[in-house]
Amino acid sequence: MTTRVIPSIQQSSRNPPFRTKTFLFDIGRVLLDFDFESSLARLIPSGTDNAHERIRSVLHRKDELESGQIDPAGYADWALSILGSDATREQFYQAWQQIFTRNASMWHCVRQLAADNHNLILISNINAIHCPWIFTAYPEFALFEHKILSFEAGILKPELAIYQYAINTYRLDPAETIYIDDQPQNIAAGQQMGFLCWQYDLNHHQAFEVWLQETLAAG
Repeated sequence: MTTRVIPSIQQSSRNPPFRTKTFLFDIGRVLLDFDFESSLARLIPSGTDNAHERIRSVLHRKDELESGQIDPAGYADWALSILGSDATREQFYQAWQQIFTRNASMWHCVRQLAADNHNLILISNINAIHCPWIFTAYPEFALFEHKILSFEAGILKPELAIYQYAINTYRLDPAETIYIDDQPQNIAAGQQMGFLCWQYDLNHHQAFEVWLQETLAAG
């Protein structure tokens, strides 16, 4: 796929420079794709009945982990019992972590936005099994100056409180803040808060780049 070049804020003297903006980036299915099911399936002994339903049951409680209501050890032990697995807690953590695939096209954009001095902030529903591991496994996350992580904040998107937390903590002007997420309910919440929003689709990355170029050019 051909990747468009986002215009730099360093413009020629004939055109005014783009104003620096703040970007709020989701992680899952934006910066990294993920597949929980395939990874968790490897923990289930061969011949176990209702394997798919067991995985669904484990993922059904994922919000409790991502909001910090349950600790990783407790969640892992419970999940292994549901999966009928004799894996260790550490093996569960490893399976839970090894779900990601890097979205190279979006990381290209992130590097360019960072080079152009835009402010980059993560805002993600994520858990204490993935963090801080994910930031070591993918060192480019260092390009993000700040991180709003649901399990630390105790708030999940699309609750408006997590966006208000971002505004208050980092003194954001919503009209100058670009929010990128793949979930329609999160985008709806972002629009309600006044952010410039794009619902991202991994399969249509170029549409995002066209929109981003137009949004930055509009100032």
